[in-house]
Amino acid sequence: MDSNLHQAFYGMAYTPVGSQLPNCGNSLPLLTDVGRLSQRIRLYGADCNQSALVLEAIKQTKVDMTVWLGNYPIATDNGTAYQRQRDEIKAAIQTYGTTNIGGYVTQNGATDPNSAVGNTGAQILLADIQDTRSMLQALSVNIPVGNADAGSYFNNEVLAAVDYGMANVHPWFANVSADSSAGWTAQFFQQQDVALAGTLTNKPTMYIAETGWPTKSSDAGNASNGPSTASVANLQIFLNTFVCQANTNGTGYFFFEFADEDWKDQEFGGVEGWWGLFNQDRTLKSGITVPTCQSP
Repeated sequence: MDSNLHQAFYGMAYTPVGSQLPNCGNSLPLLTDVGRLSQRIRLYGADCNQSALVLEAIKQTKVDMTVWLGNYPIATDNGTAYQRQRDEIKAAIQTYGTTNIGGYVTQNGATDPNSAVGNTGAQILLADIQDTRSMLQALSVNIPVGNADAGSYFNNEVLAAVDYGMANVHPWFANVSADSSAGWTAQFFQQQDVALAGTLTNKPTMYIAETGWPTKSSDAGNASNGPSTASVANLQIFLNTFVCQANTNGTGYFFFEFADEDWKDQEFGGVEGWWGLFNQDRTLKSGITVPTCQSP
C-alpha cells in the first residue's frame, strides 16, 4: 500500500476503463486506490454497464464509497442515448439499491445559458429531468437529481428544476496561471455558480464537478495556456493550494481526475488525456504528493 495515499479529496472524477462505446469492458473497476483518495466518486455516463459494475465493485471490496451516477445524453439523437443509459441506471438501482448512491446527474456538457437557443435546449433537459424523477418515483427511491454543466453555462430553468448543480471550473482553460489557479477557482465558483443558485427558489446545492490541472500535452501547441504549462509541477501547485483550502471552507468538489484516459488523447489530443493523478496503468505519477489534510 502506498503510504502517500489517503483520503484528502472531497470527491474524485472517475471514468472506469472500458466504459466507452463501442469498446466496452466487463471487468470490475479497481476502486482500491481511488477509495484511498476519496469516499466519493462521480461517473459521467452509464454505457457499458458501468453503474452496475462500480456498485458491484463497491459491494465486493466493501470500500466505503458513495457514487454520483451519470447519464450523458446526445442532443441530436432524439433521446436514444439518454433512454439507453436511464435503463442501465434503473437496472443497477433495482439490483444494488441506493445505499451507495449520492445522486443522479441527468446531463453533462454545455448549453448556451439563458438565450433563446439555450432555453430551447433547456426544454430537452427539463423533459429528461422529469422523466428521471418519474422513473425514480416508480422505483420508490429518493435520490437527488442534478445537472452538470460548464461553470458559466447553467441555464436558470434547468438549475431551478434540480436538487443540485455540478459546475466544471477549470483555471487551465481560463488561461489562469498555476500560482493563481486555486484562488481563481474558488472565486469563480462562488461568484458564478453559488451566487446564481442563491437567486433561485429551490436553492440547489452546488458542487464543483471538475477542477484540476493537466500534466502534459500530446503536442507542443497545447502545452501552455499562456501563463503556465501543463506539467506535474504545476498540478502539484494546484493540489497544494486548492485541496485543503476547499476542504476547510466546505466546498464540495470532484477533483479532475483520478487517472489519465488514453481514449481522450486518441480522440482529442492536446492535454485532454493527461489530467490524472495516476497514469493510465493506475500507478501514481512520479512527483505527485497527495496533500496531508483529511477530506470532510
